[in-house]
Amino acid sequence: MTTSSVLFDVPGPRARRRHRIGSLIGGLVVLALIGVALWRLGANGQLDPARWSVLFDPNSGVPQALGTALVNTLKVAAVGMVGATVLGALLAFGRLSDHAWVRVPVTAVIEFFRAVPLLILILFCLLYLPTIGLRIGAFGALALGLTLYNMAVLAEIFRAGLLSVDRGQREAAFAIGMRKWQVMTVVLLPQAVRRMLPVLIAQLVVLLKDSSLGFIVGYFELLRQARSLVEFFNFRFGDLYTFQLYVAAAVIYIVVNVLLSTLARYVERRTRRNMKTAATEDVELPADVQMGGGGGIATP
Repeated sequence: MTTSSVLFDVPGPRARRRHRIGSLIGGLVVLALIGVALWRLGANGQLDPARWSVLFDPNSGVPQALGTALVNTLKVAAVGMVGATVLGALLAFGRLSDHAWVRVPVTAVIEFFRAVPLLILILFCLLYLPTIGLRIGAFGALALGLTLYNMAVLAEIFRAGLLSVDRGQREAAFAIGMRKWQVMTVVLLPQAVRRMLPVLIAQLVVLLKDSSLGFIVGYFELLRQARSLVEFFNFRFGDLYTFQLYVAAAVIYIVVNVLLSTLARYVERRTRRNMKTAATEDVELPADVQMGGGGGIATP
């Protein structure tokens, strides 16, 4: 016997009709706002094709500059993503440790870096670390700040994902003789990753957008490069291309984030399909945990 629960009643004919009318009115309001915005932009000459052509003209240097800035943004974001993910997983395992001498310091580290604003971490890395002999520059300060802040956030995401797996699976794994690290990596982590993947990718998207804080420390990522181009063209031509350059930077951010989210959905579908396939196949346990071997029954 199966039961299903819903958070609300299924809408009837009148409710569905009201929903359609509300959606239609909301859509018309949004279209009207877009139309007003385009009309105002056109009245100010912001939609003039000559103004937008500078974004695609190699002679202006704008495409090359924005391309280099995009590479710089992806570079620092990639370093931050890898570092934060690895360290976040390690901190999550440490916080779930049975040993207080491991769990307490790890918890303090996580709470500290979650509480400190990201901008302060970046400025601390840039201004203080050189005073103790660690000269890391703008790129290193930005990457390290992104890593330290996001590793604490990802640690909590990993911990919540591991704890969300049914307790019975953990107990069954211990009952057949698995050690705790095997339970974590073989039983819990693969299931937890699929559950927390949307939240994990959302945080990585936030990390990518937070790379724009490189503007503060002089790192030429997208926002800093767009601002530099605005200042250059304002000096030569006046306030002519400001709107177009900032829109170009925003569009690049949007495209990159959409691609990252699309990749996450693809990985999630593949993971779900692989897990369904694996569930129908016989899986042989490692030799050292079959029949309780390799050290006896472990306790959580």
